[in-house]
Amino acid sequence: MTQIPEILLKKAEELEQKTAEQFPALKPLVKQCFLNTIETTVQQLDDGSYFVITGDIPAMWLRDSAAQVKPYIKYAKEDESLRAILRSIIEKHAFYVNMDPYSNAFNAAESKDGHADHTDWQSGWIWERKYEVDSLCASLYLSYEYFKETGDRAIFTPALHQMIETIVNTFTAEQHHDQTSYFFIRENCPESDTLPCDGRGTPVNPNTGMTWSGFRPSDDACKYGYLIPSNMMAVVALRYAAVLSHEGFSDEVLADRCTQLSKEIDKGIQTYGIVEHPVYGKMYAYETDGFGNYNLMDDANSPSLLAIPYLGYCDASDPIYQNTRLFILSKENPYYYEGTAAKGIGSPHTPNNYIWHISLSMQALTSTDEEEIRTCMDTIARTHAGTNFMHEGFDVNDPANFTREWFAWANTLFAQTVETLVNR
Repeated sequence: MTQIPEILLKKAEELEQKTAEQFPALKPLVKQCFLNTIETTVQQLDDGSYFVITGDIPAMWLRDSAAQVKPYIKYAKEDESLRAILRSIIEKHAFYVNMDPYSNAFNAAESKDGHADHTDWQSGWIWERKYEVDSLCASLYLSYEYFKETGDRAIFTPALHQMIETIVNTFTAEQHHDQTSYFFIRENCPESDTLPCDGRGTPVNPNTGMTWSGFRPSDDACKYGYLIPSNMMAVVALRYAAVLSHEGFSDEVLADRCTQLSKEIDKGIQTYGIVEHPVYGKMYAYETDGFGNYNLMDDANSPSLLAIPYLGYCDASDPIYQNTRLFILSKENPYYYEGTAAKGIGSPHTPNNYIWHISLSMQALTSTDEEEIRTCMDTIARTHAGTNFMHEGFDVNDPANFTREWFAWANTLFAQTVETLVNR
């Protein structure tokens, strides 16, 4: 495994001390959750590059890997060994996106590992080819946040420039999904693991300005192809891409394309993504087809409607976000569960009455209410089933029943949440 940069060991100790003072019940968890990604999932390959697995799945998801290393970025300016790791991960993102922007997860080398699905392109590098808008956004967030924190211009390679172009081209093409060739069919699987309509997904209005996504961050198929939280993430990611294009490559044409596309998607969200709820008023839908059909729910995984301020799309005080938040944290949301041990947001990806530690962390990160924050932290302290690690989903009545014992993203987000809270 990777040698842990000294700065991360130092910050883990400091975080543990602060947590002991402010959230004592979380002290046994926070240090090992903070270090879990670098200790167990960041691997140096034979060629010297770095590869990040998700935990119990030996593949590199673009979204997960970017989220897993996110809390480390703020310390990279102080440690060259950490910068070297993060630069390599950014390079790996560019390599994979340029190879195939429609894939969400990749192998460390060409192999037969992964899923043998029916789609319009295949490669031994690909673990899974579920097209998810947020995966491409994650690569842009990672690159932008690293550059803004460190000022390290070494990331501005031809491959990164090509990655930005590839993402813009893909998002633009998928504004008119009916004209693209992408399809995805998986056989002998749950309905959520494949796309209907011969792998093309249900029809969408091609004139909304939003960009189509086949799958959600949970890797479940979208009910309607315009996934609002992912489009929100795209709005912000494209703004970041414009900065990278301008400051890194002096490519004003590409920067203008990023800015214009961001505006088009944002206009589509505001025009087609808002509904009038009889109880909560104006709020964001989770998905829409642009024809007037809406899916009113939220999923535990991020990007989610709950995570809107975390994504940088709007402030937590925004009235439409607040209305949306009231809805998704109520029984009106079909994936909000309450039990004898916990309450919170789950997912159709996991069993009924299972809520996610990721959603509890995100609820605390986006809350402006101290009591709500404390409740989320107390819930986490009581529901890790004695493992001192986060899980994917757990039973609201019996946290000893859970999915994914080793899920690095959930550990990372929890540590990031505690770090944010203790440093307020």
